[in-house]
Amino acid sequence: MANTPQPPHLHLAEVTASQFLDIWKHFDADGNGYIEGKELENFFRELETARRGAGVDPSNPTFREKMKEFMQKFDKNKDGRIEMSELAQILPTEENFLLCFRQFVSSSAEFMAAWRRYDTDRSGYIEANELKLRMFDLNGDGKLGLSEMARLLPVQENFLLKFQGVKLTSEQFNAIFTYYDKDGNGYIDEQELEALLRDLCQTNKTEADLKNLAVYKQSIMSLSDGGKLYRGELEIVLCKEPIQ
Repeated sequence: MANTPQPPHLHLAEVTASQFLDIWKHFDADGNGYIEGKELENFFRELETARRGAGVDPSNPTFREKMKEFMQKFDKNKDGRIEMSELAQILPTEENFLLCFRQFVSSSAEFMAAWRRYDTDRSGYIEANELKLRMFDLNGDGKLGLSEMARLLPVQENFLLKFQGVKLTSEQFNAIFTYYDKDGNGYIDEQELEALLRDLCQTNKTEADLKNLAVYKQSIMSLSDGGKLYRGELEIVLCKEPIQ
């Protein structure tokens, strides 16, 4: 970090999407999706310096107290680190659609309904240029995957995070979907989805999450078409990449 030029944007009242991304990439030095530990201390020091127009001494007890107050305000999930969505609250941007989304997204079900609204072609992606979401396109492919949106919009009982370690290959997904789509009509209903999720949790030793199955099921069914969950809609939740 010491040999890396400091981002010049923290003093701005409002940053552009490009400037926001520069700041994020700079302070999330290890690229793990969080500003934490030494990264967090560096970020707060630079933020304080930019706002005060003078240097800040991290060894000063006042610095630690201010940092603690800062985290109490912005670390919404109290995990001791800053996520991209939390940084968006600290550094408002010209293209901060996040605030608009949060007016109607407060649960996993609402999140999935919002995803379905914008992923109009059911491709498993939202084109970043259409919604001016470039700063959240973490892998730079010009489109937003569901996992990128999930990190951006943490919601209550975020079931998407629960399934990050249970991502399936195309072959695994096809085999599972075919098994539960007993009549081969290309979709599964709510009861079949519950059985699928239950087996998936048990197979991957996530029994502790079984009590939340109703939440997971409701959230995923928000993607369905009149109670019919088609292959393409389920694959964006359970697969490593949408199947081409």
